[in-house]
Amino acid sequence: MAPLTPHWVQPSHPDIQEVIVNEAEFTSKSLSRVDLPPFALFAKLDFPPCTVADGPTYATVQYGRDKHLDLNSDLLYINHSCEPSLIFDTGNFNVIVGPNGLKAGEELTFFYPSTEWHMAQPFDCLCAKPSCRGRIAGAGQMTRDQLAGTWINGHIRQLLEERDSSNNNNGTSSGAAATAAADNNDSDPTARALRDALRHAEQVVDAARTALLSYAAAAAAASQSQHNSGVGPPTNGVGKAATRRGPTSRELSGEMGGDTVRA
Repeated sequence: MAPLTPHWVQPSHPDIQEVIVNEAEFTSKSLSRVDLPPFALFAKLDFPPCTVADGPTYATVQYGRDKHLDLNSDLLYINHSCEPSLIFDTGNFNVIVGPNGLKAGEELTFFYPSTEWHMAQPFDCLCAKPSCRGRIAGAGQMTRDQLAGTWINGHIRQLLEERDSSNNNNGTSSGAAATAAADNNDSDPTARALRDALRHAEQVVDAARTALLSYAAAAAAASQSQHNSGVGPPTNGVGKAATRRGPTSRELSGEMGGDTVRA
């Protein structure tokens, strides 16, 4: 499938994204124009420019079990990486900064299997990261170990659970299958809900810890800079220091991440 010819006005996100177009197919990339802390909002997947796609292509992003969308913007030039700088939270149509934060000039990437169950156009990853997974064909072609430590969307998690449950049932006798189901509680809605709640709580704790450390470091650096320059903190016009409050309670409670969870 040939690369898509942009049909939108470029640049579509000039304040946050710089697109580097290369002549070789599928080698263009994007760089960040902004510094952002961990889990900050990078961009919204608004409608428009996004539109619901008829089916998956190499240029679509999956946001449900069988739902896909065309980005119709320069966000299409955000490449894959096994250690990405961004998270595509398609459940809430947000693009969020990854746990390491984002620096201007850093390449914009996300982990494609976090949204895609089956890749319309699989490829060999060239990210050269220590955790590189090699062949990228979608989460459906990956083991739990390969997905460990990555952020994945709710529809991918549900499909993984269905796949693993089916594999367990197909690989055992009826009696053994019943025992396995009892052991992992896949057939118990209450146990499944509690397990999901635990995963969500772990995500919130991780996000809060990372955001707090990032905010504390930024505040210390700003304080030192003000001390060195002899200039006091900026004000908001009514005599109060204008300081960044960090993530809101809604963000840390999960509204920020929606159904994006860690595998």
